[in-house]
Amino acid sequence: MIWIRRHARPVLLGGLVAGTLDIGAACLINKHNALIILQAIASGVLGRAAFRDGPPAAALGLLLQWAMSVLIAAIFAVAADRLAILKRRWLVSGLAYGVVIFFVMNFIVVPLSAAPFAPKFNLAKSLEDMLAMLLFGFVIAFFARQSPASAGVAGTQLR
Repeated sequence: MIWIRRHARPVLLGGLVAGTLDIGAACLINKHNALIILQAIASGVLGRAAFRDGPPAAALGLLLQWAMSVLIAAIFAVAADRLAILKRRWLVSGLAYGVVIFFVMNFIVVPLSAAPFAPKFNLAKSLEDMLAMLLFGFVIAFFARQSPASAGVAGTQLR
């Protein structure tokens, strides 16, 4: 419970900012408006129905995006609390985390979801998506670097 109170701000801010920027990046990369992008996110749960349900599906997509983003930020914060180097080298750590997020989302999360589309490899789009995930990881690490080190846990003190 103490961990949550101490890390709530960087996890929530990092997750919400990264998640929101990711929606904007998806709009630019896919040349669709936010409604379509958010419906695509909701389709991971609703399948094709997300594209028929309009704004309610988009609202669900936004909630899912933010929830996933906060969870991803919390995972990084837990790791950074245990490995001080992730905070000391937050820029490199965040970019590396973005690469991990790219692969997990594209090769595990989306294929296991109800989304009615399968990711197809396209070098240009994959590079754009990777850049978006590098930004995502960067933002999460930026906010996580500010969270306090855990007192009394070996290897977590900032020097």
